[in-house]
Amino acid sequence: MHQSRAIRNIRLGIKNLMLHKLRSLLTVLGMVFGVGSVIAMLAVGEGASREAMEQIRKLGSNNIILTAVKPIEEEQGTARSGWMSVYGLLYEDEQRIRETMPAVLRTVPVKHVRKEGRLGERAMELRLMGTTPDWFDLVSRPLVAGRTLTQMDCDRQASVCILTEHGARRLLATEHTIGQPLRIGGDYYKVIGIVRSEQSSGSIQTPDQNVDAYIPLNVARARFGDISIRRTTGSREMKLVELHMILVQVRSIDQVESTADAIRSMLKRFHKKEDYRISVPLALLQQAEATKRTFNIVLGSIAGISLLVGGIGIMNIMLASVTERTREIGIRRAIGAKRRQIIVQFLIETIVLSTVGGLIGIVIGMTIPWVITRLAGMPTVVPAYSIVLSLCISVGVGIIFGLYPAVRAAKLEPIVALRHE
Repeated sequence: MHQSRAIRNIRLGIKNLMLHKLRSLLTVLGMVFGVGSVIAMLAVGEGASREAMEQIRKLGSNNIILTAVKPIEEEQGTARSGWMSVYGLLYEDEQRIRETMPAVLRTVPVKHVRKEGRLGERAMELRLMGTTPDWFDLVSRPLVAGRTLTQMDCDRQASVCILTEHGARRLLATEHTIGQPLRIGGDYYKVIGIVRSEQSSGSIQTPDQNVDAYIPLNVARARFGDISIRRTTGSREMKLVELHMILVQVRSIDQVESTADAIRSMLKRFHKKEDYRISVPLALLQQAEATKRTFNIVLGSIAGISLLVGGIGIMNIMLASVTERTREIGIRRAIGAKRRQIIVQFLIETIVLSTVGGLIGIVIGMTIPWVITRLAGMPTVVPAYSIVLSLCISVGVGIIFGLYPAVRAAKLEPIVALRHE
C-alpha cells in the first residue's frame, strides 16, 4: 500500500517536472556541476598527495638521511683558483652515530664522485656511488637483473658495479646486460646487477639518481680518495669531502624524531659550520598528510559553493512552481489532501531533481580525472568516499532547499488557493 503510493508520488513528481523540461534541465545543471567539481577536485588533490606520500614512504619511515652541503662561505671561497674547499660529513660522524646511539639499528656511509662511464662507443656521465650492501635494504628499489652488492664484494675490494635501469639502457643497449666490463674513469668494473631508481619530485629528493652506479665503499676510497679536483676554463676547484651522505636506520618509528635531534646536536658539536642537512622522511610524511587534509578541505569548500548555488536554483524553481500551481494545490486540499501529502509531493520533486543531477555529476566527476590523467599525465585518484559524500550532499541539498517551498505550498488555505488566477 505505502510502496505503491510512494511509486505513484514519484511518477507524479517526474510528470510535473517534465512539463517544464528546459527549466528542470537548467536547475539540474547546478547540481551536476557542483557534484562533478567536488569529485574532480578531490580526485586531483588525492592523486597529488598520494604520489608525494608514496615517494616519502619509499625513503623509509624509520630512516634519517644526512647529506653533505657546501656552506655559503665555501661557495664564495672556491671562486679563487687553488682554494681547497673542506666540508661535509666525516667517517668519524658515521662511527659515532653507529656506536653511541642505542636507537640506531645501522648506518650506511656513502661517497660519490662524477665519472664518465664507457662501453665501446657508448658513453655517459655517471655518479659513482661508493657504499655498503646495506644501501639496498634502506633504499629499497626493484632489482631488474643480476644481484646487489654483498659483504664479500667489499671484503675482496671487488671491481664490480650495479647500474640503474636508465644507465643500463644508455650503455648496454645492444649488449648482454650482466657481466659486461664497464670502464668508469680509468678502471674497469664488472656489471653484476641493475636496479630501478625513483625520480625526485619537487621538494622530495630521493637519495638515488638515474645516473648512479654503485661500487663498494672501500673501492671508492682506494681509487678516488677524499680530494676531488675539477678544472674549468682558467680555474681549478678542489674539494675535500669524506662522506657525501649517511643513511641512518632507527629501530622504531617512535624514536626517529628524538634520534634526529640527538644527531643534530652531535653534529653541531663536532662541525664548526653547518655543512650538512638532515632529512627525516617521517616528518615529511606527517607534513604531507596534514597538507593533504588542508588541501581537501579547501577544495571541498570551493566545490561546496557550487552545490550551494545548485541548491539555491532548486529553491528558486520550486518557489516558482508553488506560485504556478497554487490553484492545483487548492483543489487537492479541497478534496481532502493533507498538508503532509503536499509537503511530500514537493519534496519528491526536489529530491528527483537533486538526485538526477547528483548521478550525472558523479559520471562527469569521474570522467574529468580520467581525462586529466590521459592528457596531462597527472595522477588522479577518485576516492570512494567522495562519490558517496557528493551524492548524499546533493540529496541533502535538495531536501533542505526544497523544504521551505514545500511547507509554503502546504500552508496555503484552500479557499485562497482556489481563488488564485
